[in-house]
Amino acid sequence: MNHPSAHAAHHVHRHDHEAGDQVEILDLDAEVLAEHIASITAWLPIEISPRRIVDLGCGTGAGTLALLARFPEAEVTAVDLSTAHLARLREKAAAAGAADRVRTVQADLDASAWPELGTPSRSETGTSSRSETGPPSRSEPGAPELVWASASMHHVADPDRTLSQVHDLLVPGGLFAVVELAGFPRFLPAGAPEDVPGLEERCHAVLDHRHAEQVPHRGADWGTKLKAAGFTVEGERTITVDIGPPHTDAVGRYALSSLRRMRGGVASALTAEDLVAFDQLLDTGSPHSILRRTDLRVRTERTVWAARRS
Repeated sequence: MNHPSAHAAHHVHRHDHEAGDQVEILDLDAEVLAEHIASITAWLPIEISPRRIVDLGCGTGAGTLALLARFPEAEVTAVDLSTAHLARLREKAAAAGAADRVRTVQADLDASAWPELGTPSRSETGTSSRSETGPPSRSEPGAPELVWASASMHHVADPDRTLSQVHDLLVPGGLFAVVELAGFPRFLPAGAPEDVPGLEERCHAVLDHRHAEQVPHRGADWGTKLKAAGFTVEGERTITVDIGPPHTDAVGRYALSSLRRMRGGVASALTAEDLVAFDQLLDTGSPHSILRRTDLRVRTERTVWAARRS
């Protein structure tokens, strides 16, 4: 999935220098929430294991790798606008011994026409597909049986058009899984920091207001939109994430990286007292550093819709 701060997660519209800054948090999101991502892939109403999967707005590969683990015979075409994301995904796929099952495609989902996003099956080609950027060179790809889009649909300019494109991309009977984030994750207890309790909630209020203006499709009723695009919605599930304490080192780094990203979006709206406390949380040398707290939790929600093409 590509996630919260990720929550800007698979920003299919990010420029590469911005997307490069997201690599760390997307990787931490994948590490910290691996169990929850796996639970979503396990829940999908799959009748026959897919051989061809497309991951739209793949980020650094949290969803891609989870899908490869869930469906060991499948090959994934991973799509993102960011070359930095795709390069990192290829590194992770190689480390997992799955490089020959991944094809990466750089593409803007808002483009009027998408590149070919199917993948050649092994039975058709006699060889495994290899990781590459751009369309495959060996044979005509086939339509996917599963399309996965985590934290990416709310970033497209015209979701209804994109959903129709996905409908046409899938094989008849194929499944489309849309995963949506509740927003930026929360890490601190309500009474923290001690000098300015409730700081995190005030920051979330600022972000929610800005996201309502800048990302109007976040929180959309995807079930209704999927039906309008010709899908049959076969299931909807909300996953509640509540991890720790005690927490792992990865959770601490995840909180630090997330709050660093949050600061840029909220600093101008904070009081001087709030901003001082916020910066102390981000100062790894401070006794108030978020890395020194023992009461961190990761709290968020994700909702997934499973929709079938007739």
